[in-house]
Amino acid sequence: MTSAASSHYTVLAGGSGAAKFLRGLVRVVPPEDIHVIVNVGDDLDMWGLRISPDIDTTLYALSGRLDWDRGWGLRDETFRCLSTMEGLQQSSWFKLGDADLATHLCRTEMLRAGCSLSAATERLCSQMGVRPRVMPATDDRVRTKIETPHGMLDFQEFFVRERWQPEVRSVVYSGAAEASTPAAVIQSIREARAVIVAPSNPITSIGPMIAIPGIHEALRCTRAEVVAVSPVIGKQAVSGPAGKLMEACGHDVSPFGVARCYHEFLDLMVLDTTDAASAPSILYDTISVEVTNILMTDAEAARRLAAFVVAKANENSSAAG
Repeated sequence: MTSAASSHYTVLAGGSGAAKFLRGLVRVVPPEDIHVIVNVGDDLDMWGLRISPDIDTTLYALSGRLDWDRGWGLRDETFRCLSTMEGLQQSSWFKLGDADLATHLCRTEMLRAGCSLSAATERLCSQMGVRPRVMPATDDRVRTKIETPHGMLDFQEFFVRERWQPEVRSVVYSGAAEASTPAAVIQSIREARAVIVAPSNPITSIGPMIAIPGIHEALRCTRAEVVAVSPVIGKQAVSGPAGKLMEACGHDVSPFGVARCYHEFLDLMVLDTTDAASAPSILYDTISVEVTNILMTDAEAARRLAAFVVAKANENSSAAG
């Protein structure tokens, strides 16, 4: 439960599932009342540039420029620079578009000038006309590492370059235990009207954030209702390698497995209607369950899901109060 004065909704976000959910949420509550805390475990350096894929996907979605068919990058993108770099025998496995490069150039310039990642992200929001507040989970270096039979891979090497084919032995959040949490992130979680864990990969999108001690503690201590939307329907992830990674980390690939990832701070789990029969397995003393159609096939479906989540979060918060 949170105080009556709280008005903002805080979303933990990473990947295309979170971008789709945010596309719906901005049509349900005022964009200025949305705070988005974004995973940085996927970040990488390429061609001398700092690239923050989850932050960029969030910014492009909220500025109305995301290529929804691909789920990443900008609409109407070209790749002439990438093609030229490939001809010069430079690394080209990470598909940087020409217009997308402008974001990375601006971010890198700001970081080299002494800006924190938080300050650089705030400026990019302003320049792109993004009205929700977008915040990196940390300004420190946190990198998700995937252990395979042939050694450790950075997440993007595993996900993009290797197309998530290697066997996964373990997942490590390098730097997370030592990372500090910006005061604004802690305040956003503690003072939220509700905290929403977007339907993102629980291992590599949400996992790196909740491995940061300050965020983990804020989630455990917040009086806000903490709601998670399952990224799994039945025994399969809606998209991407979440199922493979959950299994490698010892979690059941199911909504129950997702709930176990978040059980220390979760109040409400939202499942797909096809998983209604599994609700009793998720219910704990402190976790309740709601069911609805969670597939976000278009903008209207995303709006309906966001409206459902907000309504249920507010109902539960009022009941607890």
